[in-house]
Amino acid sequence: MSWLPTLITATPEEGFNLAIKLSRMAVKTTQPDDEIRAKLRAVYEQDADALTAASHVVAVNFQTVAAANGYWQTQSN
Repeated sequence: MSWLPTLITATPEEGFNLAIKLSRMAVKTTQPDDEIRAKLRAVYEQDADALTAASHVVAVNFQTVAAANGYWQTQSN
């Protein structure tokens, strides 16, 4: 089974959680070594610019998920 069967989520909060997962999986795919990721985490968790960059990646992924979900608008709007 695929870890990403769909971008469709029931709510924006679920969509945001999916965006975070997409971002984390991209890092894991790019750097598959758990030890190296742990060492790097100790560096970037103290770096405001790195944290801002990580937030940007999540935001871009959230835009993608939101678009896939029609921005969660109901038919009554």
